[in-house]
Amino acid sequence: QVQPVESGGGLVQAGGSLRLSCAVSGSIFSINAMGWYRQAPGKQRELVAAIGSGGRTDYVDSVKGRFTISRDNAKNTVYLHMNSLKPADTAVYYCTAVLGYQYWGQGTQVTVSS
Repeated sequence: QVQPVESGGGLVQAGGSLRLSCAVSGSIFSINAMGWYRQAPGKQRELVAAIGSGGRTDYVDSVKGRFTISRDNAKNTVYLHMNSLKPADTAVYYCTAVLGYQYWGQGTQVTVSS
């Protein structure tokens, strides 16, 4: 059973920073892409950032220059460094890992106060 587990969410003031972590456990041979989605109340889930097995990254326009995604392949872990946070970044953040099938974590709440 493959299971991504997120950590690092919380409450932060606007302009602050947070780091999210996601460790993928289970029967893993190799992970292709890893990424972070978020879903705010009343909105659709959106892809925030993704990183391929070779390190190629992609970001939604609203976080470019503020968020950085990275991964540690030896630890099957992906990180999301979030700087200059805005109230609009408030959402539940979900980690995802693709190993032929897309696996999802349970989500971690990020709340940015104004």
